[in-house]
Amino acid sequence: MTGKLYLVPTPIGNLEDMTLRAILILREADLILAEDTRTSGNLLKHFEISTRMSSHHMHNEHKTVEHIVAKLKSGENVALISDAGTPSISDPGFLLTRACVEHGIDVECLPGATAFVPALVNSGLPSDRFVFEGFLPDKKGRQTRLEALREERRTMIFYVSPHKLLKTIGDFAEYFGPDRQGCVSRELSKLHEENARGTMQELLAHFQSKSVKGEIVMTVAGKPVK
Repeated sequence: MTGKLYLVPTPIGNLEDMTLRAILILREADLILAEDTRTSGNLLKHFEISTRMSSHHMHNEHKTVEHIVAKLKSGENVALISDAGTPSISDPGFLLTRACVEHGIDVECLPGATAFVPALVNSGLPSDRFVFEGFLPDKKGRQTRLEALREERRTMIFYVSPHKLLKTIGDFAEYFGPDRQGCVSRELSKLHEENARGTMQELLAHFQSKSVKGEIVMTVAGKPVK
């Protein structure tokens, strides 16, 4: 029998968000694929998980997929984790999952932590219909993507690096208007969690006066219906 690929979410900050089932799967798997083995090593040590690990990240996933599929075909059960949150959501996971589906290998994704869901719910913006954009392109394609989103009426969700937050808010003010409502969620589930809400103009003024660190999710209201 072939093995199974498990996609296992890990906490985005608070270790108490780790599920009992996730711990069990990681303990019983034959191999854990980790985005950063040092970061994941600390997590596994905390939950007394001794399963062997192997590195699987955006720089080597194209080269390792075939080898991992072979392991699964030989009967090994493999668990994939990212540094935080659910694998494949702006993290490695898609290529391996696709390869498993193509080879008829069972894939199971456990429910669990992911940053964009609490950010959306916390924002107070409409959550019945939304679009997840992940990280915007740094340079090439950024303007084209923002232009395409001008007419988007659903709530938009973005991942933003701390050093690009001011530039991103400024871009949103330019393309969506300074009065467009948004929310910047920072360090979700951690001790210094912050959810700053307001117009693009207000958010820009708020973050210009402070040093910003940590993981950031930005939620932006869609274009108002006139």
